[in-house]
Amino acid sequence: MRTLLLRIYLSENDKYKGRTAHHAVIEFLKEQGIAGATVHNCIEGYGVHHKIHTASVLRLSTDLPVIVQAVDREEKIRDLIPKLKEMLPTELMIVQEVEVVSGEGFREGI
Repeated sequence: MRTLLLRIYLSENDKYKGRTAHHAVIEFLKEQGIAGATVHNCIEGYGVHHKIHTASVLRLSTDLPVIVQAVDREEKIRDLIPKLKEMLPTELMIVQEVEVVSGEGFREGI
């Protein structure tokens, strides 16, 4: 069974239909039955525009980086990508093949 890790790079101010984008993505992933997903709040980063967003006291940024990660079987992750690209057409999304070594939801044959 091939397993993929989906990673979506956002910022905390990104929106989707009036909600924070990361929250909308997490809800969507849960509705689709994805095995697991997590939102990571980051302390510093930059994207395509090369503007550094940081939690430094001197900069007091309110638009910090956020990463959403989800893991599941390859076919389930790949089936979601078109809808996620529709929701977040300009955001960076990557997939990586991963080896799951532990986890109740990933026992062989499930």
